[in-house]
Order: sequence, then C-alpha cells, then structure tokens
Amino acid sequence: MANPPELFHVPPCPGGTLYTIRPGDSYFSLARRFNTTVEAIGAANPGVDPTNLQIGQTICIPVPPVPGPCPGGFVYSIRAGDTFFSLARRFGTTVEALIAANPGVDPDRLQVGQQICVPAPAPPAPCPGATYTVRAGDTFFNLARRFGTTVEALIAANPGVDPDRLQVGQVICLPPGVTGPIPCPGGTIYRVRAGDTLFGIGRRFGVSVPELIAANPHLPDPERLQIGDPVCIPRRVQP
Repeated sequence: MANPPELFHVPPCPGGTLYTIRPGDSYFSLARRFNTTVEAIGAANPGVDPTNLQIGQTICIPVPPVPGPCPGGFVYSIRAGDTFFSLARRFGTTVEALIAANPGVDPDRLQVGQQICVPAPAPPAPCPGATYTVRAGDTFFNLARRFGTTVEALIAANPGVDPDRLQVGQVICLPPGVTGPIPCPGGTIYRVRAGDTLFGIGRRFGVSVPELIAANPHLPDPERLQIGDPVCIPRRVQP
C-alpha cells in the first residue's frame, strides 16, 4: 500500500502570499522572485527550517498577492528568438526560477505567442513617449545616431533591454523628447560639444553656416547651441 502524501502545516499569512514549494526553491531565490528579503521570509515562517524545504510545503511570502496565474510575477508572451536564458537576463531572474515557475513548459520548445510566468517584478510601465520597433541590423549605437540621441540615453530609457541582444520586432522606448529620427539624408548626426558654434562646426566639416542652418531647421536658435544638441552635417564625413 502506498504511503499517504506528507501533510504540511499551512501558516497564517495576513497581508502576504501563501506559496507552495517547488523543486529548486530556496529562501534566496524566493526573495529575489518576490522582491523581498531572506530575513523577511524567515520572520514570516518561524517554524520552518529554510535548509530543509520540502516540495509541496506551504510557506508565507510577506508580500501582497498578485492576481492572476503568476503570483509574485507577471505573464509574458513568447516572442521570436526568446529563450529562458535571454528572458532571465532581460527580467533579472534565473533560468532555474523560470523553470520552477513554469512546470508544464518545455524550455527547449518555446512557441511564439505562448504565455509563461516570469517570477520577477513586472517591467516598468509603457514608454510615455515614442517607441521604435527594432529592424535587422539595428544597434543602440546606430539608433542613437539616427535619432539624434546617445547610447546612454537609450539604455536608461530601456532598463529591461539587453543592448547586445536586440531582437527583430522588439519594441524599445525612445528617450524623452525624441519623437523620430532627425532628417539628415546622406549626412551625419553630430552632437554639440562644449565650445562648439555653427561656424566652428562648419569649418571642421567643410560645410558653410547657411548649409548647416538649412539642414537643421529643428534647432531653436542656431546662435545658442546646447551641449548634446544633434546637428545634421549635410554630407557623409567623419568627425
């Protein structure tokens, strides 16, 4: 006769979330997943030995429950090119935590559109400004030049994006104030540095001041350049 399943005491958990231990769980991984601390979990479970967690055991996570099928995390729809490894890097979790949070999912057979649970805090709210859909060959470096911004500003506007692993079709956020690429057909975007004037920039690139003014109608006052302003140099030259 088979042994009866082990029964575990269900602890009180006012204001928190009851969680059932899965393979690979530890207080450390749970603290990361639920955005709390090992000490807080220990305090919420005074009768539990954190070094001897049992699969199926119920513990209290001292954070409010999140509605839906992914307590403590958020539901994500698989896109082309996604892997558990890339998702773990993107969302600040681990492959092991993703596997534990998705016991019915084969990580080697992810399907586009498939919904999984990401055991991490939800990513920031949608970009309040303009967005851009990544195309083949895009990098943060060439996007920064195209949109008249900087790589650093793009990274700051996309904290959940790995700039070295952009995916075709991925939507990224443009930095505040950037609404689209600065028109500069056949030219180069130059960023204003300390001490720059249109006259000095023109001499450096072999372009006249009237040509620069005509190529940069977006500049509010050509006589008062600001450090970081994008300036279109109306021909392909190297700074």
